[in-house]
Amino acid sequence: MPIPSRPELAEHLVRTRIAGNVATPRDNNLSHYRRLANGDRHYWLGLELGDRWTDEQDVLAVMAERCGVVDDPEFRSGQDTIDPELTIDGLERMAGRLRKAAEGGERVLFATGHPGGLLDVHRQTADGLRAAGCEIVRIPEGLVADEGMVVQFADISMLERGATLWHTHSPEPMRAILDALESEGRPLPDLVVADHGWAGYAGQRGLDSMGYADCNDPALFIGEAEGTLQVTIPLDDHVTSPRHYDPMTAYLLNAAGLLPE
Repeated sequence: MPIPSRPELAEHLVRTRIAGNVATPRDNNLSHYRRLANGDRHYWLGLELGDRWTDEQDVLAVMAERCGVVDDPEFRSGQDTIDPELTIDGLERMAGRLRKAAEGGERVLFATGHPGGLLDVHRQTADGLRAAGCEIVRIPEGLVADEGMVVQFADISMLERGATLWHTHSPEPMRAILDALESEGRPLPDLVVADHGWAGYAGQRGLDSMGYADCNDPALFIGEAEGTLQVTIPLDDHVTSPRHYDPMTAYLLNAAGLLPE
């Protein structure tokens, strides 16, 4: 695939609604910000936020700054937004950390709670790192979390229930992986690339963690603001076709120096 320029990628992100006027409505965003502020741990995505974020207006301010949602608290319904320039800024920050991982031959763990959208983004990134000499962490077998199995294929860890890959925000699958690695005496990853609670819990555990997050998932943006996560990339994490993410992934891998010459 041709590598898009930054302006070309920004246009593509808006056209495919990965950014720009995204499908997530404003009232849904505000509801999630309020629930995070009210202490609903489902919306903390594995992070421990304590009593630092009890005002939903503070959450909105972070999301306006780091994701590009409308910053007017009186805007209560209609279409919300993600700033494509912030998406690309996040991709470039992630690329810098991926380059460091490649240069150091680091151990990297990939996981997703959004297999319908982001699985191949993670898979292509894992392929690039392996080709550069990184170890892609193999997870222990037989792990159970949230009434499902924690499985791995195409190098990506996911939750499976009833032979179906599961959309999950839960941190429990990542907890199961890291606990099992420790109990087997294996080293923890040097880097985690994930989303949802998989990324949040890894960062809370003290690992270098980077993640993708939608505009209704504020916790990972707060995690980056507080320094618990290395990078959070704003995007709609499940658009109409997973192929829409291919130009974004190509831009990321090119910026990280992970594409074959």
